[in-house]
Amino acid sequence: MNAPQLDKTSGYGTAGASERDTFSIQGHDLRGEQEVESSFSWNNDDSAPKVLEELVGLAEQARASDIHLKMTGADARLRFRLDGVMTPAHVLPPGLSERLFGRIKYLARLRTYQDSIPQDGRIDRTALGAANDLRISTYPTVTGEKVVLRLFSPEHILTLDDLGYSDDVVDVIRRFIKRTSGMLLLTGPAGSGKTTTIYACLKELGTEAERHIITIEDPVERVIPEIMQTEVNPAAGMTYAKAARHLLRQDPQVLVLGEIRDEETANLAVRTALTGHLVISTLHAGSCRGVLERMLVMCEDTHAVLTSLGLILNQRLARVFCGHCRGDGCPECINTGFKGRKPLTEWLFIDEQKRERLHKEGVEVAHPQSPLEQVGERLCDQEVTNKHEISRVLSQ
Repeated sequence: MNAPQLDKTSGYGTAGASERDTFSIQGHDLRGEQEVESSFSWNNDDSAPKVLEELVGLAEQARASDIHLKMTGADARLRFRLDGVMTPAHVLPPGLSERLFGRIKYLARLRTYQDSIPQDGRIDRTALGAANDLRISTYPTVTGEKVVLRLFSPEHILTLDDLGYSDDVVDVIRRFIKRTSGMLLLTGPAGSGKTTTIYACLKELGTEAERHIITIEDPVERVIPEIMQTEVNPAAGMTYAKAARHLLRQDPQVLVLGEIRDEETANLAVRTALTGHLVISTLHAGSCRGVLERMLVMCEDTHAVLTSLGLILNQRLARVFCGHCRGDGCPECINTGFKGRKPLTEWLFIDEQKRERLHKEGVEVAHPQSPLEQVGERLCDQEVTNKHEISRVLSQ
């Protein structure tokens, strides 16, 4: 089933919309100029399989990363996440909403009758004729069930050169992952591209057949055949720390931890990096200095933390102007003026000189190279985005 195509004059649309129950994607233009709309429609007579295929097709056309569906009584509200920004929609008809939720859960092999407990599953792209696989998460709310569909391609992995980094960022990452020991930590809010960066590093490392690479993920989003990838399973007691302790007996040279969440995992990562392994992980901190502060809180041995840490990356993703309209709004960008994102990245490379200063003077001297504010100013000067967008991402 083909998704409705972009109408070059009115945005999303289908023939005969005046005869149907119509609702709109309403993207709030963060330039503060206007609310924008592109209309499409379904009605209660449409089949759930048809609507789901069209919905996913629309999301792929718009380059959405997620589809959000939330029951609000009998009907459901629809939102897309476009370039990191939630774009609200009008209401799905009541009868269609229930059938659509059932169809999603059926394809994801979830209990279709169960809406009072969370469920997680996947839908293979071949089931929908889509370009992407979907990861499904359901959760009960006070107004009814909420379903989130995350779109991802398990086979398409970007390289470091594809990510839009400046040359100096790519160079510092490449130089570090060639090392045989030490720790690289990435930080930034949810949706800032940390996992994408890690997969780009893994793709590069995977070309080195002489290195044994193991990952511990939650969950595995993309499969890299050359690498041993594993998943945590908290329900079975398989946490990051427990998995890492067992997997270190598998003789890895590179260990990737999806996230450092607690003291046990932090201390294990430090010890691993100090004993001849390259460790790559993420940590929610908000800044390079914040990463150091959190690690020093979770690990009592300051010397071990500073000795193990070699590189910290702090990044955000800023929307860039649509290449077709240069920010004015057009059907290609659903009239938002933006299409695609570019990373803002600052980094702290901890060499011996920096390590000595941190020992003597503390984290106050943890000044990153190429601060996020300066990167944002450069992007504005290059007229690829605007100050309002930079202010939005730096406030995260």
